[in-house]
Amino acid sequence: MRFSALVLSAFAVAACSKSAPPADTTPAGTKLGETLGMKTPESVKYDADLDVYFVSNINGNPSQKDNNGFIARVRADSTGVMTVIAEGGKNGVTLNAPKGIAIKGDTLFVSDIDALRLFNKKTGESFGEIELTRLKATFLNDVTVGPDGIYFTDTGIKFDAKGAITHPGTNMIIRFDGMRATMVASGDSLMNPNGITWIAGANGQPGKFLLAPFGGANIQTWAPGEKVPTTLTTGPGGYDGIEALANGNVLVSSWTDSTVWIAHGGTHMMPLIKNVSAPADIGVDTKRNVLAIPRFNDNKVEFYKLP
Repeated sequence: MRFSALVLSAFAVAACSKSAPPADTTPAGTKLGETLGMKTPESVKYDADLDVYFVSNINGNPSQKDNNGFIARVRADSTGVMTVIAEGGKNGVTLNAPKGIAIKGDTLFVSDIDALRLFNKKTGESFGEIELTRLKATFLNDVTVGPDGIYFTDTGIKFDAKGAITHPGTNMIIRFDGMRATMVASGDSLMNPNGITWIAGANGQPGKFLLAPFGGANIQTWAPGEKVPTTLTTGPGGYDGIEALANGNVLVSSWTDSTVWIAHGGTHMMPLIKNVSAPADIGVDTKRNVLAIPRFNDNKVEFYKLP
């Protein structure tokens, strides 16, 4: 994570009659607050440019094309302030069951059952969509910005009217490069892929994607061109969101045990935040070192201090 520090010389202190702000001594894992008013929140994505969180809200059945989903924007410095910037059925917007969010420039890329939808992050204006019915998309889920395009997962599942889950689709990773969408990986080895994030290479090593599958216990790595993913570490399974921190640690949320886990160095798994039922696609405020957890079944987002 990045930390800012204000270092003042004795001369500067005397001249300005100001002292450095006290260090943040909030214990790691402490709950800092919550934002209410959500409706089946699925994904939280922090944007350092605007210093806000974007939250996708399914508002009902995750497989239902009811056009009542919405995208909320929450101020990071005042998480009680929430604004709806895009809402299905209004201003020409289609949002059925929005899930993963990625940000590139001023564009929000939002997955929505079998389409990728594009919005202006400042105005909420809808300016495009990529339909993926030709790839037989069933349950588009998390989205991330990769080295050569936008990558997103298809978990392959479907919810019926009573909430029961079946798996009629294909486990897939799809890339959108600005021209067309292409399936770049598929198969049972992806274990119902859910969370995905890209980590750039360092010290001459190539970059890779981290995968958090919903249908398996392994957190995985995968790089374009590889036929199957590689196991990074193993935990409780039932994963949803995954975030890589600048210090090499990895955060992943698990529905299996209602916990957000931290994998130190990407491998040594330890529970970080417990007793958070249905923790969906988490986000991280990189300025304040804060973890945002969308509580899928409780219609709110909670915020916790990170180590």
